[in-house]
Amino acid sequence: MTTRAGFVALIGEPNAGKSTLLNRMVGAKVSIVTHKVQTTRARIRGVALEGDSQIVFVDTPGLFKPRRRLDRAMVAAAWGGAADADLVVMLIEAHRGITEGVERILEGLGDVSKGRRVVLAINKIDRVQSDVLLAITKEMNERFPFDETFMISAEKGYGVTDLRKWLAGELPEGPWLYPEDQIADLPMRMIAAEMTREKLTLRLHQELPYQLTVETEHWEERKDGSARVDQIIYVSRDGHKGIILGNKGETIKAISKLAREELTEFLGRKVHLFLQVKVREKWLDEAERYSEMGLDFKDGK
Repeated sequence: MTTRAGFVALIGEPNAGKSTLLNRMVGAKVSIVTHKVQTTRARIRGVALEGDSQIVFVDTPGLFKPRRRLDRAMVAAAWGGAADADLVVMLIEAHRGITEGVERILEGLGDVSKGRRVVLAINKIDRVQSDVLLAITKEMNERFPFDETFMISAEKGYGVTDLRKWLAGELPEGPWLYPEDQIADLPMRMIAAEMTREKLTLRLHQELPYQLTVETEHWEERKDGSARVDQIIYVSRDGHKGIILGNKGETIKAISKLAREELTEFLGRKVHLFLQVKVREKWLDEAERYSEMGLDFKDGK
């Protein structure tokens, strides 16, 4: 039996559907999915099996115009993920077409495409008519020599199997990189922190865009098979702390309940989750916070 294994980078604008596609490919919720942009910070890898091939997906942060140190570190991580991969999938949204952000990514693709194949995946195809799709496909392929173009809906699953099969067949021959039962190479502590951060993002919407981060401070395996997980939510201002706690602590209780339920389902065992909120005005400038998110502090300079 000939096995294949390799890395596939998913790149695109924020909210293009990279995390949704990764979760669909892997068959489990590994990368957080929200309706807010720039929610993926670390290079989360999901592992999918297709026949005798093991596909290791690198879900990069969305590529956008960076303004702050954190933004710059995220963009550097995205291009770094693409440059390290065997294959690159560029994801664009059918209904938005060739935006300014897509233009910028096309400009940067030339550097990362040397020696690796790049395919185009046009996502959210259920939102447009076929003539619009054909026009976008034609223009994108005139702008860059993509090896293949796939029409998909990551949310509904259309075309995802075809894309996964093609990627599996194009990976280099070699032994698998991860044990068969391992779906993500992120430490469980970071996955747990991402789950809580997702719940915060969904619940707080516009009130607290990106001025928070979550860290799993302590993880204790208990004799009864359950786990105790202690997390700290770092915010940069006192006023943010009140928003997260909510009236009589209602907001943080609701967030804790949702995060605990999802973590319990993910692990298949009972989880005791304890959340604390701390104010750290300069957390966006602390190297330690970046390493917790899987980012390189130096990339943000």
